[in-house]
Amino acid sequence: MAANYHIAQLNVARMRAPLDDPLMADFVANLDAINALGEQTPGFVWRLIDDEGSDATAIRLFDDRTIVNMTVWDSIDALYDYAYYSGHADIYRRRLDWFEKPTEAVLVLWWIPVGHIPTLEEAKERLLHLRALGPTPQAFTFKQRFTVDEVLAAQPVKESGESA
Repeated sequence: MAANYHIAQLNVARMRAPLDDPLMADFVANLDAINALGEQTPGFVWRLIDDEGSDATAIRLFDDRTIVNMTVWDSIDALYDYAYYSGHADIYRRRLDWFEKPTEAVLVLWWIPVGHIPTLEEAKERLLHLRALGPTPQAFTFKQRFTVDEVLAAQPVKESGESA
């Protein structure tokens, strides 16, 4: 069943300063390389980009200081390996140089059918769901994962004649 699904992820970060501030310069200088690394990583499917076509730093989902990153991968393991065992990990370890320490969930994962591109509203709903209820089959984390089969089993059964 998992072959028919991809994993979507949203992560958000609240900047310590505007992107054009010298405090953020090293983060901004590394964006293109980190995005290119992600796109070249086995298992990468898609990433959110803004209207300029390079990254998503101009997109605001919550407030003016919170930036978003949303990607789709063919498996949780591919995403995990990229996030924590590639050159991305070096930048990730420095996150507190540029971003406030989170006080609530900032990363959410969920399964999507192959070919589906998640919307920002969908991603926001998943993150808010995780924050409100903790990990569930609809919105979860690396630490508490759910399989596609668990997600499908958690979906309500449709009554006969009811459209899906």
